[in-house]
Amino acid sequence: MTENKVIKIGLGEDFMIIGIDIDDVIANTYEVMFFDAQKFTIEELKRNGKIHKENLKTHMYCSEMRNWNKEETIRFLDEYYESIMKEVKPIKYASDTINKLKEEGNTIYLITARFNNNKFDIQEITKKWLSDNNVKYDKLFLNCDKKANIVQQNNVDVFIDDSFKNCKEVSEVGVKTYIFNNIINEDFYDEKIDRAYSWTHLYQEIKKLKEEN
Repeated sequence: MTENKVIKIGLGEDFMIIGIDIDDVIANTYEVMFFDAQKFTIEELKRNGKIHKENLKTHMYCSEMRNWNKEETIRFLDEYYESIMKEVKPIKYASDTINKLKEEGNTIYLITARFNNNKFDIQEITKKWLSDNNVKYDKLFLNCDKKANIVQQNNVDVFIDDSFKNCKEVSEVGVKTYIFNNIINEDFYDEKIDRAYSWTHLYQEIKKLKEEN
């Protein structure tokens, strides 16, 4: 996909730069990863399959819920990461809504923590997945550990992510932030962060945001 050069117009105008996470915002990654993580924990690590949501401190929920150490997390990713990235499906109405926002003149930046593995090229897999699922965008940012930095450097007006950690860091630099609701983040709250329960709801919120500004 061609990455177009864009000029920021700003939140007070008709067009915005919208930064969007991919996994568990556009793609149903947790749903796929959950069952692979259970299989890995029970069959390979020989442990109980109970998960511990109280352990969640960062976006690495998959390992934290199961008390994996660093070595075990790397083993899991080496065995399952590629197949998960290829197997995920779009969350309902994600591509339709993103494409509508883009057609209305907004700039779409996809900002993801997806990272390369020595077995495959994550950029190639991600771009193919986005193309196959008709998700239109202007620029793709991969391997983003500090998303607040990317948001600031690229003048993003609105940011959407499922990670409370990422949302909190971005909201603290003054950018309008929405956390995309799921079972992992539903217990977290911050007054600076609004919650979106679906892509239909998120579109409604963005339209309202434009009207208010």
